[in-house]
Order: sequence, then structure tokens, then C-alpha cells
Amino acid sequence: MEPNNDVALDIIITNVVAVFRTRCHLNLRTIAREGSNVIYKPEVGKVLMKLRKPRITASIWSSGKIICTGATSEEEAKLGARRLARCLQKLGFKVKFTDYKVVNVLAVCTMPFQIQLIEFTKNNRPIASYEPELHPAASYRIKNLKATVQIFSTGSITVTGTSVPGEVQVGSSEQGVERTKTFPLVKQCRLKYR
Repeated sequence: MEPNNDVALDIIITNVVAVFRTRCHLNLRTIAREGSNVIYKPEVGKVLMKLRKPRITASIWSSGKIICTGATSEEEAKLGARRLARCLQKLGFKVKFTDYKVVNVLAVCTMPFQIQLIEFTKNNRPIASYEPELHPAASYRIKNLKATVQIFSTGSITVTGTSVPGEVQVGSSEQGVERTKTFPLVKQCRLKYR
């Protein structure tokens, strides 16, 4: 069974990591006592706070640095970060929402065929590496996008490290994989069906 050439690929953004600062010192014990959906980790020196809508988890340090993970879009990450700042303001802290930036995006895509990883790595050296003893995927680094693509033999592809979600192209997924220049390279190394 040969896969169709006109199959549409879907790239799904599964995690957006954002960072912002509050420009004030945060008392972690106060947040742990008075905040809701909070886990206090004194041995690490941080508080984890979870929001339900949007579904994010935030790591809060006393210095005022906050890292938000779990959002599925840049807009959702920013909304969650602003909601978190508002929750801290309601607890009595003089929070100012500053230095917001998206630092990492994780997206996944599944190819309609399996991939020969050894052949892929041989064709794309030195930017591709495959060490099956350490990891089941081949790593392919894209310097101009500052991204790493993990390619699995099953056809699953994971893109991490792009700091701008627009570069992953949520809407037109096939163009997004082609923009990372991965699709043509992977298509050459697809596993032939007997």
C-alpha cells in the first residue's frame, strides 16, 4: 500500500513555554498559604501554580521570575501569564507584567509513512545525528530557525526550540514542515512497502 502524495499533514502545537517578570519580590509562603491550586516546593525555592483556563502550570520564584508551561498557542500562553499576574495582584503583591517572551514551542506531526533513520542520517550529515543506543529518534538541527527536529522511524516528527510559533505554521501544516526543510528530506528516506 503506497501512501498518497496529496495527504494533508497536521502539525499540532502541544506546548508553548513563556517567561515573564513581576518587577517585585514575591513571598512564596504567602502565595502557598493564600493562593489556590498551589504546590509549595521549599527545597527547590519555588511555587507551582496551576490555572484551569487556559490550562497552564507556572513555576514562580521569589525573585519575581515566572515560567508558564502547557499552553497550546502563543495567545493562550500570554492570556495565562496575564491571568497569573492578576492572581498575584489579588494576593497583595505589586506585580507589573514585564519582559514577557515565548522561549520554546513544541509541535508534533505524523507522516503518512515510516522513515529509514539510518539512511536519513547518512544523507544529512553533519546536521543530522542518530544514536539508537541513546535515543530512538534522529536529531536534525535547523540553525536559522533555532529548532531541533526529532524524527522517529514510525513517521512521527517533533519540532522543538522555535521561539516564534508562527514559524511552525499551525494553519498550513504542510508548509510548516517544508519551511523547516524537513519534509523533502524525510520523503526521500521513506520506508518502501513490499
